[in-house]
Amino acid sequence: MILIAIITLGGIGIISSGLLYLASRKFEVYENPLIAQVQEILPAANCGGCGYPGCAGFADACVNAPSLEDLLCPVGGAAVMSRVAGILGKDTAGADPKIAVVRCNGNCEARPHVNQYDGAGNCAIASSLYGGETGCSYGCLGYGDCAAACTFGAIIINSSTGLPEVIEDKCTSCGACVKACPKNIIELRKKGPKSRRIFVSCVNRDKGGVARKSCSNACIGCNKCEKECKFEAITITDNLAYISSQKCRLCRKCTAVCPTNAIHELNFAPRKETSLEDSPKTDEKTNQKNI
Repeated sequence: MILIAIITLGGIGIISSGLLYLASRKFEVYENPLIAQVQEILPAANCGGCGYPGCAGFADACVNAPSLEDLLCPVGGAAVMSRVAGILGKDTAGADPKIAVVRCNGNCEARPHVNQYDGAGNCAIASSLYGGETGCSYGCLGYGDCAAACTFGAIIINSSTGLPEVIEDKCTSCGACVKACPKNIIELRKKGPKSRRIFVSCVNRDKGGVARKSCSNACIGCNKCEKECKFEAITITDNLAYISSQKCRLCRKCTAVCPTNAIHELNFAPRKETSLEDSPKTDEKTNQKNI
């Protein structure tokens, strides 16, 4: 009886192992070994900023894509993409590095509170309930969903202004803060040479008088910046100005004419102040300029 039981169990084991082997061969999924090689050099942030579900998904997309022109790891940047291109033998486009910018200038002084919110300290929840504690329903709510979403510690909430601030050397342009903001005031923009950028720090689409009443720093759609720009980089849509980072030449003429200081310029050298003594003088009799 013992011998029969051993033979029976042995036979079942052999048959089961054979069936498992056949099933593994039948349903075997081949994975290109290049995917593992590409994934190994990625930063393993799994932030989703590339548009794919984690680094594994991005590695798979790189291997199977005909070219790397439309693919970019925002955390690793051009250096990592060059290594990926070397492994796969594909060309990669030199994508301009980007950085998050906060398009709201409604600090506590410019946008005074008109009511008090006593609910959950969460932007998504507060946004779904009402427009906010100030008269501007477009502006930042200040509860820090963007800061919580950033796994790199690149965003903090300024306690004085109540607005988020981006720490440039920590920002990887992963886009997590953009997705987390229910007001859509955070944008990934071209970082620019020497990290210099010009953008409209406002998303208020109300008409000029209404927008200015709710926030003294709001864009009022006056068209002065659009008329001043010689490169057609500024457009006015729904009472709101927008500066294209691709067309902008960083001349800063638009910031000088903005009546509400809604246009921000970052990381530029201070403007040279011209005094009356240094300015060109005109002789009234000869009508000639004396320098």
